[in-house]
Amino acid sequence: MIRKEALSLRNKGLENYNKQNFNTAFDEFYKSKQLYETLKDGVKKDSANIGYILIMMATIQQVNGDYYGSKETVTEALAYVEKNSVYTAEINNRLGIADKELSLYDDAILYYKESAKDYKDPLEKQAPFNNIAAVYIYQKKYDKAIVLLDSLVNSLSNKEIKDKAEPSDKSILIDNLGYACFKKGMDEKGFLLMNEALQIRKEFKDTYGSIQSYLNLADYYAKKNIQKSNENALSAYHIATKLKSVDERLEALQILISNDHSAQNTKYVQSYFTLNDSIIKVRNNFKNKFAKIKYDSKKEKDENAKLRLENAENLLSLQKATYLRIVFAIVFVFLVILIFILIRYYKNKNKAIEFKTSYNTETRIAKKIHDELANDVFHVIAFAESQPLSTESTKENLLQKLDDIYGRVRGISRENNKIDTGTDFIKSLKDMLSTYNTSERNIMVTNLESIHWESIDEIKKITISRVLQELMVNMKKHSQANLVVIKFESDPKSIVINYNDNGKGCEKTQMVKNGLQNMENRIQAVKGTINFDTEPDKGFRVKISMPK
Repeated sequence: MIRKEALSLRNKGLENYNKQNFNTAFDEFYKSKQLYETLKDGVKKDSANIGYILIMMATIQQVNGDYYGSKETVTEALAYVEKNSVYTAEINNRLGIADKELSLYDDAILYYKESAKDYKDPLEKQAPFNNIAAVYIYQKKYDKAIVLLDSLVNSLSNKEIKDKAEPSDKSILIDNLGYACFKKGMDEKGFLLMNEALQIRKEFKDTYGSIQSYLNLADYYAKKNIQKSNENALSAYHIATKLKSVDERLEALQILISNDHSAQNTKYVQSYFTLNDSIIKVRNNFKNKFAKIKYDSKKEKDENAKLRLENAENLLSLQKATYLRIVFAIVFVFLVILIFILIRYYKNKNKAIEFKTSYNTETRIAKKIHDELANDVFHVIAFAESQPLSTESTKENLLQKLDDIYGRVRGISRENNKIDTGTDFIKSLKDMLSTYNTSERNIMVTNLESIHWESIDEIKKITISRVLQELMVNMKKHSQANLVVIKFESDPKSIVINYNDNGKGCEKTQMVKNGLQNMENRIQAVKGTINFDTEPDKGFRVKISMPK
């Protein structure tokens, strides 16, 4: 329904434009454009119609002398038309006309050239080229104008153009060529061409075109025959008056005034000023009307946009409140589930670590009993069975072996016995480390007392003690170190223990993982970190960090 009404208004606008009812046509074009703009389904044809309507509106603005406004209107049309099409050709042509009338001749030529590029039909290309020639005449570049117009006239004989060309196409070119020749000083050739153009226009009843012929001839006769100049100027004036062509009427009056400086000429002067004042008033009214249309349209759009924005904001607020409630409920449920899962996860993880650590400890004890005690016990039994126990030396030897086994059992027990985590923790830790101190090996412990152990929880103290004990066992078995330095450090958030020995070290890829993995499990259980660093012949280093 809207599209049908928009098309109807566009067609009415075209009818009134052809009847030179420009104000009515402009209103109808504008209303049609507004309706097309309300259609949201993005039909390509609708955009083309908006582009075409804007070009027609710009043409009416140029008829009314609003050249700046016309440039603004056709520039808006660019957004609605296809590139390199007949529409862009017409837009560039209109921009060229506007700049020509504003005396921006070089810019006008550039637009005309762009227009010619976009026209595909060779005959259509002639219009912007003819306009370029007209600008050359304004610039007094008559040689350029003549060369260009000559080529355009000659091209009319080409079959591709000749079959489609109208008599008016030839008369325009010949008239302009004749006028350029006259201005160049080639009076005879110029007169013949201008006269030929007038005869073609009379023959084919091109009444509007004949106005320009009479004006050009009036200019030609101005310095040769005043009477003939006036006759041609008056012919142009009468036809322009009949056709309501105001600019041509003013041009004819200018010639009549310049031809006659006598007192009788006052009627032409009076007519000129009356007509000029009238057209200035009409055109100013049109410009004001156009500006008001744009202002009212913008105001209406702004008000509609504001109303839509307010409605949208209200709706958005309601939706936002609903969504916030839903999101809050989802987030709350999600957090409850997440907290439950995390609690379960960390409980299970700690249980797994504790179980693994316990299992590794049990395995290590079992292995140690098997490797270090079982064989010795077997040898003692074998010794007791094979040797006479009545001999004093045999008894002493047996007792020595049993004492050695007892010492080892106590050592294993000491490694895995309960750790004092109370006020004697420091003493207990020192005692444990001192058992690995020998005449060949020196164990140095620094800054142990600087840490406020009363604030550290029991599990962390046990972990520190067990890990250091395992480091000592690892050192005794594999390192062959004669110096071990254990340095304790503390900051507000964590405890750091640096272990260094000067043992033989090894490649990182060859590190024995069983004992090290047990240490890692213990440290991870208290959310700490442990890093091992070793190289052959460069000792063994460990850095332990755990939160307080």
